[in-house]
Amino acid sequence: MLFRSTLEITPGKVEDIDALIDDLATVIEIAPRDRRRFKKLLEESKSFESLPIRNRLSDEEIARFAANRYRFPGVDINARLFRQYPQGELFSHVVGHIGRINQRELDQLEQDGLDTNYRGTEYIGKVGLEQSYEKHLHGTTGVEEVEVDAGGRAVRTLSRTPPVSGNNIVLNLDAGLQETVYRAFGDFRGALVAIDPTNGGVLAFVSKPGFDPNLFVDGIDPVNWKELNESIDRPMVNRALAGTYPPGSTFKPYMALAALTYGKRRPEQAISDPGYFNFGNHQFRDDKVGGHGMVDMFKSIVVSCDTYYYVLANDLGIDNISNFMSLFGFGTRSGIDLTGESGGILPSQEWKKKRFRTPETQKWYAGETISIGIGQGYNSYTPLQLAQAIATLANDGVMYRPHIVNYIEDIVTRNRTMVEPQPLRTINLKPEHIKVVKDALIGVNTEGTGARAFAGAPYASAGKTGTAQVIAIKQGEKYVASRVAERHRDHALFVAYAPADAPKIAVAVLVENAGFGAAAAAPIARKVFDYYLLGKKATPVKVEDLDANATRD
Repeated sequence: MLFRSTLEITPGKVEDIDALIDDLATVIEIAPRDRRRFKKLLEESKSFESLPIRNRLSDEEIARFAANRYRFPGVDINARLFRQYPQGELFSHVVGHIGRINQRELDQLEQDGLDTNYRGTEYIGKVGLEQSYEKHLHGTTGVEEVEVDAGGRAVRTLSRTPPVSGNNIVLNLDAGLQETVYRAFGDFRGALVAIDPTNGGVLAFVSKPGFDPNLFVDGIDPVNWKELNESIDRPMVNRALAGTYPPGSTFKPYMALAALTYGKRRPEQAISDPGYFNFGNHQFRDDKVGGHGMVDMFKSIVVSCDTYYYVLANDLGIDNISNFMSLFGFGTRSGIDLTGESGGILPSQEWKKKRFRTPETQKWYAGETISIGIGQGYNSYTPLQLAQAIATLANDGVMYRPHIVNYIEDIVTRNRTMVEPQPLRTINLKPEHIKVVKDALIGVNTEGTGARAFAGAPYASAGKTGTAQVIAIKQGEKYVASRVAERHRDHALFVAYAPADAPKIAVAVLVENAGFGAAAAAPIARKVFDYYLLGKKATPVKVEDLDANATRD
């Protein structure tokens, strides 16, 4: 919080506001954005409220106004406390911001019986933790009952209840890790969520690009608002929380676990991969022309063999896939302590009946199941869901609710109320089945699609690369990134945890339109692990550093 001198106008005391502002502008600089913001505040406020026309007045400006104050009835300089966000966009999507209370919020406060505690208060949490923990951060408004004379002058104080400041909230977020993640993305767009798999504590939560939350504290001007909302990079979208994407091949480890659980595959059971799978009149292609030869479960994950999972998806069926994936939180809000979370889409026959209107479109076709097996089709999940799923797998099937806040500290007593880890469920998985999949995930980073990114790491890690199509490719056509518009290129994904034998951190990385998960997303995860486990600072991933010869996953 910072004290700032603000130039404020009380509209109810002014006859011609436009003329007044024009006159004020001859004494103190009032930019067009200041006028626009004031006009917006005026539309949302009551006439008797004092509204800022300028913030952050200099000493010289204060002195100039003081000398001319007699010319401006209804105008005053006030010292106000303002929320300051020194980290800027680094924490914008997780901390959020406050802003002036609008009429809709005021009506809701009255409905909830909280309006009394907001008398004399002009600000409220709008998004992020500022919104989720508003009741803890706001505190209690003070009240003073005063006797006045006929002229309105205070005669004596009858009673006084002092205000109480809001509580402190302390986060699980590692500030250094958050910065490391942001730096690691370089100029790429995307999201990363890092979770402690042993308790659900969120260690990093990044959506890039972010925005400057300081713009919103006292009302964002229309120009900046328009720029943020119309930007092609969508900085206001919380990709980690509300963005949904196909998981690509990061879905395969859970498919393998489902196969073991339902008895559809044994680990050693292998298929001969010719590089495609024919179903009906459609050919589903593997990334590797000519196929991967004989492929068992271990190899299917390590080399990310699509054909193996085409066949497996057909054998499992959509109902088994949907039922099993729901156990890992796919298609369900995680319950994180942030508002605005998307539930994603876990496709099923029931979902399709609700989603579409006509009997023909509501019917589930067997061919639709095939692409589901490799994380494509109707599959659509948030990076947060991917992080929760891999954290659950790392923790041998014990799932925790992700939580950003570690504890709440009473501002008066300094007593701490811990946000206790909440186990959501323990998935009934056989230890030997978990071991099969975990061994394969280690193999990904030692000899498979993630090996290049984790070469030379002094710790063992486990991971799975993924590449998710943004646009469909016609049969017989080969995907060539350079021939596709940048915003239509594949998304790069990577899920991982480390150390492999006793996981302390699990991550989900999404890099929009960056191509192969092995080339773009896995290196970011490596930088995250290097910082968290070794204290090594990150450098940005650059386009020119991407491996053009990397496998599709």
